[in-house]
Amino acid sequence: MNLVFFLLVASAVALAGWRELTVAPGAMAGLAEAVLKAAEGAVPLALGLVGVMALFLGLMKVAEAAGMVRGLARLLAPGLTRLFPEVPANHPAMGAMVMNVSANVLGLGNAATPFGIRAMEHLDRLNADKGTASNAQVLFLAINTAGVTVLPTSVIALRATLGAADPAAVVAPTLAATLFATMVAIVAARLLQRFSPAPTAKTDDCEEADPLPPAPAWACWLAGLSVLAIIPTMAVWGAILGPWIVPALMVGFLGFGLIRRVAIYETFVEGAREGFTVAVRIIPYLVAILAAIAMFRASGAMDAVLAPLGRLLAPLGVPPEAMAMAGMRSLSGSGSFALLASYLKDPAIGIDSAASVLLGTIYGSSETTFYVIAVYFGAVGIRRIRHALAAGLIADLAGLVAAIVLCRLLYP
Repeated sequence: MNLVFFLLVASAVALAGWRELTVAPGAMAGLAEAVLKAAEGAVPLALGLVGVMALFLGLMKVAEAAGMVRGLARLLAPGLTRLFPEVPANHPAMGAMVMNVSANVLGLGNAATPFGIRAMEHLDRLNADKGTASNAQVLFLAINTAGVTVLPTSVIALRATLGAADPAAVVAPTLAATLFATMVAIVAARLLQRFSPAPTAKTDDCEEADPLPPAPAWACWLAGLSVLAIIPTMAVWGAILGPWIVPALMVGFLGFGLIRRVAIYETFVEGAREGFTVAVRIIPYLVAILAAIAMFRASGAMDAVLAPLGRLLAPLGVPPEAMAMAGMRSLSGSGSFALLASYLKDPAIGIDSAASVLLGTIYGSSETTFYVIAVYFGAVGIRRIRHALAAGLIADLAGLVAAIVLCRLLYP
């Protein structure tokens, strides 16, 4: 990450300096303004996460105290131990990861982040080399950057607002593209870890040991099928079920805790307090990555990199806006959404065109990789990210390719 951080900043300064001296006086002033504004905006962004972090980490604390997380890990252990062999069977990290992925599938981006941070914390307790990402942490982050998405709610809402005849046209290609990207992310993380020395996992984590026996085979199969059933269920009835999800989660978690005789109010408050701590802890990481990305964008370096790729793909029927959208999506969530809105409002593209569906699919089928790395690893103090960035960018590329191919087939 040290090299990536320096390259983003150095390339931005070099290009802005060249433009200042040749074609665009004032480029350096714009660069300075961009970096200061990004650094200033990182703090409100982190503080804006406090409420969401507090809510869902409070619910997560209740679920852990009631045994829900550990029970979920026991039920899904047969499949998850193959994917994460470094993590002991029935470890609570397994349940936290399942909750994170399920939140992404359900379109609950706000809930996915706190659940993911909790999973990272559990995985870090198994990490013998604090500050260096373990294989399990890298793989989990790669899966997050690919993030299987059944209901890209923000894209659907934007298309509906702009009067699209079929606002949900992006659902099928987005789901297929993210499934493909997730598979590629898993393979990439597994292959790349061979070239990056890994810290040794701890196997004597007494605090996390689960003395309970494995769940019956029939219960494991039933739990696995239930998790998989979320995907078609949300694909068909997502628009109807969406508003019920968060209230149902609150009732379900708190009710289960009450049944298990957990002091749900005190436990929730304790977890919510941790949410505030985590949000404050990630501020330095956000300042660093957001400032570097803002400089990279403001200097014109991103356009200089993506413009040749856009011209190269134009003969294949890929609009030049697709590369700009893909590049921006990996760097900035808010920036990429604003860019998507501007494209869909452009009469030259048209809200019901194949190009508009492709742009919406690209937005929904990839993740803000740099932001995810900053938040997830920053929350547990990971400084040496190993091959996490490479695996995440490969997943982004896989999602982009899949989106282009699928949209060409579905909307020729």
